[in-house]
Amino acid sequence: MPKKVKELSATEIRRIEKPGRHAVGYISGLLLVVKESGSKSWILRTLVGGRRRSIGLGGYPETSLADAREKAKAAKRAIRQGVDPVEDRRAIRRALLNGHAMAMTFAEAARRCHEKKSPEFKNEKHAKQWIASVNRYAVPVIGAVPVAEIDLQHILSVLEPIWHEKTETATRLRQRLEAILSWATVSGYRKGDNPARWRGHLDAVLPQPGKLKKVKHHTALPWREINPFMQDLRKREGTAARALEFIILTAARSGEVRHAVWDEIDVGNKVWTIPGDRMKNGNPHTVPLSDQAVKILKALPRFESSPYVFAAARGGPLSDMAISAVCRRMGVDAVPHGFRSTFRDWCSESTNYPREVAEMALAHTIDSKVEAAYRRGDLYNKRQKLMQQWADYCDAVPVAGTVTPIREVAK
Repeated sequence: MPKKVKELSATEIRRIEKPGRHAVGYISGLLLVVKESGSKSWILRTLVGGRRRSIGLGGYPETSLADAREKAKAAKRAIRQGVDPVEDRRAIRRALLNGHAMAMTFAEAARRCHEKKSPEFKNEKHAKQWIASVNRYAVPVIGAVPVAEIDLQHILSVLEPIWHEKTETATRLRQRLEAILSWATVSGYRKGDNPARWRGHLDAVLPQPGKLKKVKHHTALPWREINPFMQDLRKREGTAARALEFIILTAARSGEVRHAVWDEIDVGNKVWTIPGDRMKNGNPHTVPLSDQAVKILKALPRFESSPYVFAAARGGPLSDMAISAVCRRMGVDAVPHGFRSTFRDWCSESTNYPREVAEMALAHTIDSKVEAAYRRGDLYNKRQKLMQQWADYCDAVPVAGTVTPIREVAK
């Protein structure tokens, strides 16, 4: 017959200080646990389905002796009825957590998804554009809706108002909505199919984007008009004018030039190395500098307070608007980015350089995975000759009909 444990009083419980487990009587298996730190709590040691379990009943003194005894009696009563108090408590906790998860709003899911995807973005501008479009077009409409309840009608309420007038924006927004809902599903905040998916779903209720409106390409200056334009440009003063001239001579993107720093430039070897985190394709890019491009760099002032090659008045990089304003003041129907097209058209129509040389000069990604796998070099020597030839052409238009001989390319 098991030894009967003395029933302790509340006063005796308060006086217990020795670390360990102390039986308190009245209810078999009811123990006061004292830790080395001095904190105290209640547990019930009993059999549940043939297994010895420790069931927590709360901390002391928040849970008094009387409360602990009542909880212990209730737990034993539940066990006699076939209920496992430990598993029952876990199920309740899971239900609460699931309920909280399913209550997450679309706006919060968008914010968290953006945080998770941030390392994927090539630059800060792209990251801001990603969440800005969601905040502008989706959050005001469905931001307060629990992400678990987002369905087709919610997605259409966001996309339909801009699908015809702002097709390109709407297409990108749909992709971002799909990414947000995919993240929410994988993270356990919603279940079921993704209502923002295109194939086999939205394509049945929305017109094909390509059939609504053609993508508007950047306006470009015809390549035969580049010489008089450059002559006019060189007469204009200011950092923005020099930045535009450098953009044209290097066929680089506006952002690549505006954020260029002196540490990237090797004037002696006439090369500009752009790090991968500033390139659209994510890969470092070497730009051969023509004599004309080097001349621009040598004439630029350097400021100790700014690392930028084309620094704004306060030391930061020039803005897009500053360079675009130069084009507007010159009265041409072209934008800075459009001069890449001018360069590309000149390559195709006025030279015999292979296509891949021109594409690599523009730092375009190779579409063919097979070609990308086998191409190891960067065609630097050929690009160097191409960029010098382009700069020379910008200085003086050749005789009409002249084409660059193939032998010059092969040197």
